[in-house]
Amino acid sequence: MRIVAPSYTIQDDLDRASLVVRLEACGRICYKSEELISESSALPFVKKIAEHGHNSVMEMAVVTLAVTCSEKQYESLLLLEPRYLFIDRLEGEVLVTASIRSLRELYQRAAANSVVQAMVAFMVSGHPYLFEGVWDGGRNVDDDTAVGVRKLDLAEVDALPADLLARHRFIGVLFIVNRAVTHEIVRHRPCSFLQESQRYCRYSQDKFDNQVTFIRPMFYEEGTEEFGLWKSAMEDTEEIYLKLLETSTPQAARTVLPNSCKTEIIVYCNLVEWRHIFSLRTSPAAEPSMREVMIPLAAEMKERYPAVF
Repeated sequence: MRIVAPSYTIQDDLDRASLVVRLEACGRICYKSEELISESSALPFVKKIAEHGHNSVMEMAVVTLAVTCSEKQYESLLLLEPRYLFIDRLEGEVLVTASIRSLRELYQRAAANSVVQAMVAFMVSGHPYLFEGVWDGGRNVDDDTAVGVRKLDLAEVDALPADLLARHRFIGVLFIVNRAVTHEIVRHRPCSFLQESQRYCRYSQDKFDNQVTFIRPMFYEEGTEEFGLWKSAMEDTEEIYLKLLETSTPQAARTVLPNSCKTEIIVYCNLVEWRHIFSLRTSPAAEPSMREVMIPLAAEMKERYPAVF
């Protein structure tokens, strides 16, 4: 068995990557198949994800669009009550931040809306593979007034005023924590999540060094009787799990694995939601293992975006 400390990583590198590279890097965490990433693997991976309807992966990339449209068209967009889109009316244009999933589903529901069709058509012009099975070449729209669409780059989003920045800037964080912590994290509904799957990961494989990894518990100091009892329990669990894998699938054998198991989870949301997460998960009443990673993360976010936090 292996024991590791909990940690987090802000995914700055993926902010600078292409949409398909980002989606592949996030999607492969579920299967821990990062070793399959190559210069040409992203597009086939994302096409397969889209084809099979794995929508949670398609949430892991957002775009911010500046849309020029009439007041009537703007109101027609709002009347759709679009889910998971962040929309702000600015002078002369509308700011829309949406995940690939939300745009796909919005088009499926309201393709005749001129603003929806213009946004999706704009995205298809540069990223057709993200809308395979959804984009049908366009339809007759309910308002033929011209709609203009342009994409904001990350620097433009970061330059927005604090109130808009908080709504339209999304940050992904990769946590390496125990399963008790992730059980609490996924309660934050406005977020998107992808997590290492014990159903598919077989920890008896060489890429896992044929062992189960556990998160060091902050509750017990090494060398104490309590820590010894915990370690003994994890060793016994690992032995049973590996024995079960000789005749069982990972999804069956995982039923003996405890909350102390190490898992990786990506949390992706805007700064408004991060602010809410920190208000709950860094307080003295929060679970100590959660505070262990959230307090330093909150401090780093505050240093990066002082006007928001």
